[in-house]
Order: sequence, then structure tokens, then C-alpha cells
Amino acid sequence: MITTRLPSGWSFLMREIVYREFSQEDLDAAYDNTRAVFESAKILEGFEIRSAEIAAAFPDTMDIPYGTLPREKIDYFPGNPGSPILVFIHGGYWQMRRKETFRFLAKGPLSLGFHVASVGYTLAPNASLTEIVQEIRSALDFLRKNAGRFGADVSRIFVSGWSAGAHLAVSVLSEKNVCGALAISGIYDLLPISKSYLNKSLSLSECEIQNLSPMRSPCIAKPVVVACGADELPELRRQSLEFAELRSRERIPGYFAELPGKNHFSILEELENPNGILTLLLKILSVS
Repeated sequence: MITTRLPSGWSFLMREIVYREFSQEDLDAAYDNTRAVFESAKILEGFEIRSAEIAAAFPDTMDIPYGTLPREKIDYFPGNPGSPILVFIHGGYWQMRRKETFRFLAKGPLSLGFHVASVGYTLAPNASLTEIVQEIRSALDFLRKNAGRFGADVSRIFVSGWSAGAHLAVSVLSEKNVCGALAISGIYDLLPISKSYLNKSLSLSECEIQNLSPMRSPCIAKPVVVACGADELPELRRQSLEFAELRSRERIPGYFAELPGKNHFSILEELENPNGILTLLLKILSVS
């Protein structure tokens, strides 16, 4: 904060701008989804309860290792024989949350016949963002080699994620057999993240900001549904809209959806619900 003294003896404060029009305090608040949604703890508690219920129906396919590290595991929900796989990646700014909380999201895709694989990964600071992306690639490789035994069509893999998970989903679009992505409330430019409180654990390098920001990297010409809630923080909505506009300018097929009345957490109910908007968009994506 800079103090400027006026000749009259009065003084005023000038904010130090760290990104666009944001001071440090404003930028931190602009990406603090948990603080912005006052009922977030209650919503997450509901996620945990519903996830435990659906996991009980699939006891033999939870926590399948795809690597040697503790969080390198997949929760697998078999769908209809010959159906595609939806790979879901949880959020938490690459440093929070766990896959177990989001098992409930399999309900919507399963209603379409999809096989669902929910992927865990090592969190920062125990892994760099580069290493986290590589773990997701390893999980996809594991599924290509092994999901056929559950009856999945491994030639048709769709990736989805929420928040940081949406970033990770889009970051692996180039992987073999990945046909498209459902990106929910995502981060597509890492520059503001690198200047915020979130970077304490991430320690993003200049190379990562450039090469791992979907907004700063060449677009992969596969269809992407970019979705966010109308009640989300403006920065999250801006990132989603600008990413969708970038892909539209490149004439890449896809959709942008801003869901009315949904915040950063409640939007996920639209993928859990067999009749939800995100479930419908997944169906459209899979036949596009």
C-alpha cells in the first residue's frame, strides 16, 4: 500500500495493483471460492454423504491403483458394455480436496450408460503442476490398457473436471483416444493464480504459466463444453467465457453454458442429476 501526502496535510491511500485492476487483497478474494459461497461447507458435507452411498454399490472397483504414489488411484464405476468412459478430475486448486468427495457425480453419466473413472492425484506442494498433469496422463494410459475388462470402449474417452480439475481435463485433450472434454468452472490462465495466495503451494514457474495455461497454449481441435455458474465469482466466469471465445475464434466445435442460479459448488448437482444440464451437455458432447 502506498501513502501519498497532499499539500493540505490530508493523505489518501493508493492500492498497489498486482494483476489487471486487482490489489493483492482483491485478487486473493477474486479466486477464493470457498469464502464466496457461505454454505460451501454444508454443500461439501452433502457431497461426502452421497458419495459414500454410491461407493457402497461398487465396493470392488474403488481405489484401483494406477501408479505407486498414495493418491494415484481411480474409483471406477462400470457402465453399459461398449459405452465410452468419462474420466472425472476433482478440483481444489491443485492443493485441496480428494476424489472420494466427488464419487456422487457418477450418477448422471451412469444414467447415460457411460463408464465413469474418478481420478486421484498428488497435491501441491508434494507435486508440481507439471507432475500433476503427468499423473493424469498416466491415469489415462492405465484406463486405455485396463478399462476394456469392464466392458468399456477405450477408444472413446471423455475427460471432465471441476475447477482445477477442469484445467487438468483440458490439459490432457491431446491424449490418445480422448474425444472431448466437459470443463466445469475451470481455470484456463495461470497468470492470476501465480500472483495470488494460491501460488504459495504451487510455486508456478514461468514455463508452467506459459505451457500449462490452456489460454496461452495452442488449442487442441477436439470439442469442449465450457460451463460455469451464473452465480460464480466474476473471475471464474471471465476465464470460462474468454476460453470459450478463444476456441470459437479457432473454429473448434464446442459449447459455452452459463448455468443460472448455480454457484461454484451447486453447479455439480447438474452432473449428478440424470436430467441435469451438465448431464445433457455430456450426452451432446459424446455424439458431436
